[in-house]
This record gives sequence, C-alpha cells and structure tokens, in this order.
Amino acid sequence: MAYIDYYKILGIDNNATEKDIKNAYRKAARKYHPDLNPGNPKAEQSFKEINEANEVLSNPENRKKYDKYGKDWEHADEIEKAQQQRGNRTNQQGFSNAEGQDFSDFFESMFGGGASSSHQQRNRARFKGQDYNTQLALQLVDVFTSHQQVLDVNGSKIRFTIPAGIENEQVIKIPNKGAPGINGGPNGDLYIKFVIENNTKFKRDGSTLYANVDLDVFTALIGGEINVDTFNGIVKLKVAPLTQNTTKVKLKGKGFPVYKKENEFGDLIITYQIKIPTNLTESEINALTEIQKNR
Repeated sequence: MAYIDYYKILGIDNNATEKDIKNAYRKAARKYHPDLNPGNPKAEQSFKEINEANEVLSNPENRKKYDKYGKDWEHADEIEKAQQQRGNRTNQQGFSNAEGQDFSDFFESMFGGGASSSHQQRNRARFKGQDYNTQLALQLVDVFTSHQQVLDVNGSKIRFTIPAGIENEQVIKIPNKGAPGINGGPNGDLYIKFVIENNTKFKRDGSTLYANVDLDVFTALIGGEINVDTFNGIVKLKVAPLTQNTTKVKLKGKGFPVYKKENEFGDLIITYQIKIPTNLTESEINALTEIQKNR
C-alpha cells in the first residue's frame, strides 16, 4: 500500500488539534460532496479520500498509530508484537536489532514475506483487509420506505437495502466489501454513514414526528373538522369546542417507521397554533360585539 498523507488531504499539519481536524473535514466534505459535483469522478475520489483521512485522524488511537507507522498503521499491534519477539530472539543470540528498516519490509520479514519455501508461504500471517468508510446523503422522505441503493466502491457496484426509519448519522456495515485481505486474509468491511437532511415541515425524534397546525379562532371556539397533513397523506381531524392555543393532539401510528420493524410506525404529535383574523366584515364585528356584551 502506498503512503497516503492524510494531513495533506485535509490541508492541515501534523500538529493540528481535534477541532482543526473537524473543521477541515467539514470544509473539504462540503466542497467535494457528490451532490454538489454530479458526474465528477475526481470530486468523488477526493470525497472518499477526505472521509478516509477523517476516519483515521479524528480517532486519537488511530492517529497515534498512523503518526508512528505511516501506511502500516492498521498493523501497528502486529508490528509491535513482532518487534518485541524479534528483539527477544536476537538479544538471546547476542545480536542487536536492525534499525532504519521500513515497517513493511520488517513486517514481511517477520511473517514470511519474500520467503522462497512453500512451508514459509503457508505460514505467512493472514490479515483482514482495510475497511472502507463513506457517506451517503439522503432526504428524510427517502428513508420513509425501505429501498435499494447502488454504490460505486473502487469500480465495483454494490447493491444494498436501506431500511425504512434509518437515523441521521447512523452507520451500517456491509461485510466483506472493503479492501482485499493480506496474504489470503478476509476482505475488509464497508461502513456507510447516512447524512439525512430534513426539508419537511415535520420535526423528527426517532419514530415520532412533530408538526404545528394552524387553527382559525372560530373553529377553536365552536369546534369542527379540519384536514391535517401527515407524512404520507391527509387525515380529517375533529376539533373540540373551546380548544386552547398550543393544545397537543396525538395521531397514533401516523409518525415515522420504526427502524427494522415491519409495518410499525411511531406517532405524529400536532400542536395547534390559533390564528386571529386580520380583517372582519361589519356583520362579523357586530356579532362579536354582541357576544362581548353578553359575556
């Protein structure tokens, strides 16, 4: 694997703070997001590299390994264990450890890399391939129903199902769709982080939806029926007489799908916002005046 300078990809130096990394990632992700660069393969590749760099550098433990071992950071534990074992052996034999050796070369020498015999080849350590990380931007309406999506990962088309009710920033794993394993080891996995934008009038909290509904003052006073928008249609709702402003009404089962639970939905909570008329006819004013006098 060639060395990838994650700091350079994010446009920061290796002394950057966690806040610097976070800000640089957000700025770069916005610039190269596929939705803003449709049909631009270079932007798509840059977006993948930005996500990969962020996954490593935003994790303090991974960053520490990357700073020390570079392109071999994912095998830091194995390298350190191998170094310790080799040091013990060479010290027992009266030799000193070789320094200045490339980690990849050292790693292969410890686990059979470059060996000519079939016995050594069979005993080469197998390691899982690198995991891939990516983001998928969707609208809230897109995750109201389960549907299939196709992602292009390093030239391979990967089809997967997005379950209804998936949450914003939720991450799902697709096994064995990462980089090939090392020395015959298993493939890595693909992790997809969902970025869900809500451009509807509904506020979402899990499977519960919230919405404000305008109610004219006359219907609030004497009651009646109104049509109310739900996420997937219109329902008729009875309004009780003398309904007060900010009264809340629960519409059971009219909320958002419950994640991975077939045909199960949360509730829709509506809050009445009573509206005062901005103009009245003379007869309406007289009628209201009469009511006022009687009260």
